[in-house]
Amino acid sequence: MSQKVVVAGVGMIPFVKPGQSDTYVAMGEQAVRLAMTDAGVGYESIQQAYASYIYGDSCCGQRVLYNAGMSGIPVINVNNNCSSGSTALFLANQAIAGGAAEVVLAVGFEQMKPGALGDTFPDRPSPAELFLRQCEGSDPDVNAMPAALRLFGSAGLEHMKRFGTPLETFAKIRAKASRHAANNPKSVFRKVVTTEEVMADQVLWAGVMTRLMACPPTCGAAAVVLCSEAYAKKHGLDRSVSIAGQALTTDGPETFHGGDLRNIAGYSMSRSAAQKVYEMSGIGAEDVNVVELHDCFAHNELLTYESLGLCPEGGAQKFVDDGDNTYGGHYVVNPSGGLLSKGHPIGATGLAQCTELVQQLRGQAEQRQVEGARIALQHNVGIGGACVVTLYRKD
Repeated sequence: MSQKVVVAGVGMIPFVKPGQSDTYVAMGEQAVRLAMTDAGVGYESIQQAYASYIYGDSCCGQRVLYNAGMSGIPVINVNNNCSSGSTALFLANQAIAGGAAEVVLAVGFEQMKPGALGDTFPDRPSPAELFLRQCEGSDPDVNAMPAALRLFGSAGLEHMKRFGTPLETFAKIRAKASRHAANNPKSVFRKVVTTEEVMADQVLWAGVMTRLMACPPTCGAAAVVLCSEAYAKKHGLDRSVSIAGQALTTDGPETFHGGDLRNIAGYSMSRSAAQKVYEMSGIGAEDVNVVELHDCFAHNELLTYESLGLCPEGGAQKFVDDGDNTYGGHYVVNPSGGLLSKGHPIGATGLAQCTELVQQLRGQAEQRQVEGARIALQHNVGIGGACVVTLYRKD
């Protein structure tokens, strides 16, 4: 029998550029304490903990959590590439919904280095190898580009070819992110940039991408405390926000055999996860007010509009031009500034998205507040691959 799961507490620290952060231990501990304070619980109340990161040795989760308490509880370290934070949240949600625990903590942190992401263990097969093979023919110079740029650039190029999407549409998405981030004190980049400035920035892939369309590596941490509705009632905790639906999906055969390069960036598994969430919750995309989605590149934000059903397939250019992705439109997408402006400390990203959406539903988002927000949608994807989509409801 499934228990209703409440988001009792959230917390995150400001994200910063590599080299400017504290250690992952200090960042993670701070986020944990913020989330527990927000929830009104101590570490002695936590029954399980899931710790998310990808750049760290084994048991970094214990190293962080032992500073908050040593109560002997299960601590599970989670690595699912860029969807690691949301995977930790998924596991915490499962534990409570299934009755294995009543109060569970998820924490994500990352202490990153500057520059493009690469393999940590280059002496063995890369998990991205099969994905990278798919985009070898998309451009003569593609093999010389960093892996993430190749994958998401190729996916964006596929959309451009299929639907005639101009480069300017991706630039508009990046400019929108900067306007939202200007109101977020926890964002790395708060300078507003125009569409024209994005277009005129350093070219990473001619005709496909400029530097401002890609998110940078950053450092930071975020944490979430989940509990059962019964526990929240018994202990007087905030139960105004609950998880209405959640799904974790991985790649299907179409990723490597369908000939559609959008799928190597998670398009099909994002669509599958969203459909599962809408079905289990009885809430449709049209009911959503605010969205935090995985905009590691402006191209992926555009693809995700369509995979989540925020607009029809091929309709993303019109969706952007009509302003349906920002304040005054049908949805407010990435009010935090998203990965493009807020930053992307990989292990923390999914939990930072959760933090933003919970604050939106509680009415605590200050200048970023989406008026009347009652339904929030979260999307977090990792190549390799995994996608987590979560729907929150204000009760």
